[in-house]
Amino acid sequence: MRTLYHHPLCPFSRTVRVVLAEKRLDFQAEIERVWDRRPEFLALNAAGEVPVLVEDGGTVLADAAAIAEYVDETVREPPLLPGDPLARAEVRRLAGWFGGKFHREVTVNLVGEKVFRRLGSAQGEPDSRLIRAGYAAIHHHLDYIGWLTERRTWLAGAQYTLADIAAAAQVSCVDYIGDVPWDRHPGAKDWYARVKSRPAFRSLLADHLPGLPPPRHYADLDF
Repeated sequence: MRTLYHHPLCPFSRTVRVVLAEKRLDFQAEIERVWDRRPEFLALNAAGEVPVLVEDGGTVLADAAAIAEYVDETVREPPLLPGDPLARAEVRRLAGWFGGKFHREVTVNLVGEKVFRRLGSAQGEPDSRLIRAGYAAIHHHLDYIGWLTERRTWLAGAQYTLADIAAAAQVSCVDYIGDVPWDRHPGAKDWYARVKSRPAFRSLLADHLPGLPPPRHYADLDF
C-alpha cells in the first residue's frame, strides 16, 4: 500500500490527503515530525518537508502540487484539473495563490505561531505582531473567496478542482484553531460548507491533535 508522510496541520499534506480520498485511493498515513530531521525521512526527501508519497513500487514523490497533479494524471476519475488549457491555468493560479500568498500571510502567522511553536518546530514565544498580521490578512482572502464564488460555482469555474482543495486545505488548518471569522464572510462560509460536505474531506474533520482539540464547530457541517 502507498504511504503518505504528513502532518495533520500541514495544509500541503491536507491537500494530498483530500486528492487521494477524492480518487478513492487507499494509503497508509504516517505522521512525520519534520523538525526531528529523521535521517530515514531525509533520505526520502532531502528538503525535509511533508507531504511525501511513497508508491507501492517504491517511487517517492514530494511537493503537494507535484503529487496532486501526478495522482490526477495517473488516476483519471474524478478529474481535478480541467481539460481546457486556460481553465487549467486558472486552477493552477488559484492553487498557487492559496498555497503561496494565503499560506505566507495567514497560515504561517496563525497556525505557525500558535501551534507549531508549541509542537517544537520553532523556538521562543509566539510573535504577537505576526498573529495580528494573520488576523488582518485573512479578511482579504475570505473576501476573495466570496468574490469568486459570487461569479462561479466553485473557485476556478463550474467544477470542483484542485483550486478548491488547495484553498480549503489552508482554511481548514486555520479553522482547526478557531481563527476563521466566518460570521463576517458568508460567501466564503457557504463555499467551505460545500467543501466540508464532500466525503473526501471527512478524514480532515476527524483530526484531533493530542492536547490541542479543535473548536466544537470544526467538524460540524452546519457550522
